[in-house]
Amino acid sequence: MRRFRLSHSAPQRSLIFVKAGGSVRAYPLDMRTAFRTAWRALVCALAVVLAGAALADGPSRPGFEAAISPAEPDAGIAAALFGTDGPVTVIREEGEAPGWRVEDGRGETLGYIGSSWELTHSVGYSGRPIDMLVAVDTSASIAGARLMRQNEPILSLGISDQDIERFVSGFAGVDLTRPQESAALAERGHPDIISRATVSTGVIRDSILRAGRTLALTRGILGGGRIERVAFAPRSWAELVEMGAIRSQSVTMSEAAAALAGAVPPLRPGDGLFLDLHVALLDPPEIGRNILGQQAYTRAVGTLPADKVALFVASRGLQSHRGLNWRRTGVFDRIVVVQNGRRYALTREGYTRVDRLALADAPAFKERSIFQVGGEGFDPAAPFRVEVTSTRPAEQGGKVSMVTAVEYRLPERFLKPLPPAPEPLWKEIWERKWPVVVFVGAMQVALTLLFLFQGPIVRRRKLWLRFRIGFLSLTLFVLGWGLNGQLSVVQVVAFVQSLLSGFRWETFLMEPVIFVLWSGVALGMLFWGRGVYCGWLCPFGALQELTNLAARRFGVRQIEVPHGLHERLWIIKYTLFIVILGLSFYSMAWALLLAEVEPFKTAITMRMMRAWPFVLFVLALLGAGLFIERFYCRYICPLGAALAIPAKLKIFDWLERRPQCGRECRLCEQKCTVGAINPLGRINPNECVLCLRCQVIFNDESTCPTLMRRARARAAQAEMAARQKAKTQAEAAGT
Repeated sequence: MRRFRLSHSAPQRSLIFVKAGGSVRAYPLDMRTAFRTAWRALVCALAVVLAGAALADGPSRPGFEAAISPAEPDAGIAAALFGTDGPVTVIREEGEAPGWRVEDGRGETLGYIGSSWELTHSVGYSGRPIDMLVAVDTSASIAGARLMRQNEPILSLGISDQDIERFVSGFAGVDLTRPQESAALAERGHPDIISRATVSTGVIRDSILRAGRTLALTRGILGGGRIERVAFAPRSWAELVEMGAIRSQSVTMSEAAAALAGAVPPLRPGDGLFLDLHVALLDPPEIGRNILGQQAYTRAVGTLPADKVALFVASRGLQSHRGLNWRRTGVFDRIVVVQNGRRYALTREGYTRVDRLALADAPAFKERSIFQVGGEGFDPAAPFRVEVTSTRPAEQGGKVSMVTAVEYRLPERFLKPLPPAPEPLWKEIWERKWPVVVFVGAMQVALTLLFLFQGPIVRRRKLWLRFRIGFLSLTLFVLGWGLNGQLSVVQVVAFVQSLLSGFRWETFLMEPVIFVLWSGVALGMLFWGRGVYCGWLCPFGALQELTNLAARRFGVRQIEVPHGLHERLWIIKYTLFIVILGLSFYSMAWALLLAEVEPFKTAITMRMMRAWPFVLFVLALLGAGLFIERFYCRYICPLGAALAIPAKLKIFDWLERRPQCGRECRLCEQKCTVGAINPLGRINPNECVLCLRCQVIFNDESTCPTLMRRARARAAQAEMAARQKAKTQAEAAGT
């Protein structure tokens, strides 16, 4: 069977003649229909991949976060985080901020450990969790941190484990009372290569600080230092009661008799006091010094351990809040302090009896006591409850009891403001990098003006060439190697994953250059297609084109790929994109491994500072690009394939063509940067990178055969007109 192709009168249709048997039949070939069919098949394949992933993970997607278990520390990890060689015990604690309490061999608390995923739901740029164990000691400092889970592409394959460990462990010693300054000092010593992974390391930094702060606040480590211990103003008992510094609860004899019904001997109902209980924290001088007087206050708080506060309890009535058993056991069994479901016993070691009060208007109490309370996560700045249990023998045997409780919260006026929460890291980064954002935005504005007013430029070949070389050089040296502005298919996968697992703007805002680039590219694809990025703003694309231009100047012969083979090789990049995206639903690690087909990380992000196989792969691609312009862009780039699919929705098509294009002239097809023009002269918008080379040829009267013919025709007409005029003048002169 032999095939022949003849041009049809319509520029987008041709006839294929097929000889089979003894006859020849002609079949019309509509290239537009063929491309539409191919694209529909590709989109359907992508939809099948996404639907299959959604069905496979369907039941677990709504509970995505709950389905991921946080990392758990064992004794070895806990000891390493707190820097101790002795035995430690790790105790799980539930609550609003779950974590683990770590005790040494003597039962003393070393600090607390929390999972950043469990406390902050930290998600990296890959759309997957970044989980670290963060240890906080009792002085509100980060004792250590360890990375336990991550799927970040540049951390997985671009940076050594030693560099990552040095970066994460560098946060040890950060003071959570001033986290911004301490963290900035800690980051100064991180490895240079870490600075190339700004998004991933930014998420790590933010997660460590947030997890540490959450642990410190919920365990009372950070809040305990908030008590105002300097300011003083004279106050009466009534004024302290009015401002909430003293709280009380009274129980009458009638109320107690009802609550202790069946007691032996029975309580006699009446209006008298069974228990009138008053509670106050003495640490603020405006409370303690007024209640006790200067000398007694100094004795009470001067010997307090660093992790405890002085609790004042006074009572009157029939019931004692102290009882007598404490003299034998050393523990006050009637009174206890409760906070967040945890009970703090009061002991003889922290007890002081008070014989008199300094305030004249204070009630005539029967008992006055000072107890030291704290440690083990007690937060004096948070609400707590003082309970006194009254017990009596019962008529039927056993005992009956009642609890008198005073809810206490130290008024805000006696608390210093909490250390400010760290500003979201993305805000800090944007404030620091605003000149970079302006520069990238200016590049995109310049590119937009070029496309809007391309006519005057493409009509001047030298101006277009200088502008293109200058812009590509800026893209490579400044945007790429200088600002790390290289987009990647990994970011496309991360965006899709984030839509399915919980979208967070903060993650994508972490790198301003990438965010601004993607924003501009999204608009550019809507207006003009994928070429806005691929042809002008891709640093690796610029590297390929500039090296190929240099090769041409040195006389390197170019290889022309037959169009049939050229089209079939496109399958590679689209297949790579669909496989990477589909694989990410099964294993992000495998997807990131396959995404190494992109040379961007090696050539641009890490500036060739990688293992030799990665560098060799980049050199091989650049070598191929010396003979086939933009070899990688044409056949391998999965990012280009990802951008080509939504670019089908582009609004404008400002690349001019003539009916003669592809019929009488194929020069644009031969000169196209990426072979986006087919033999019929049609421009494939999915492959076009908008270099405008075809438009320069289209408007160049010294290059375009159609314009040259028109120019010759005009010259011939002018010459004929001149001859006719001369002849007419000669005839007129002869007569």
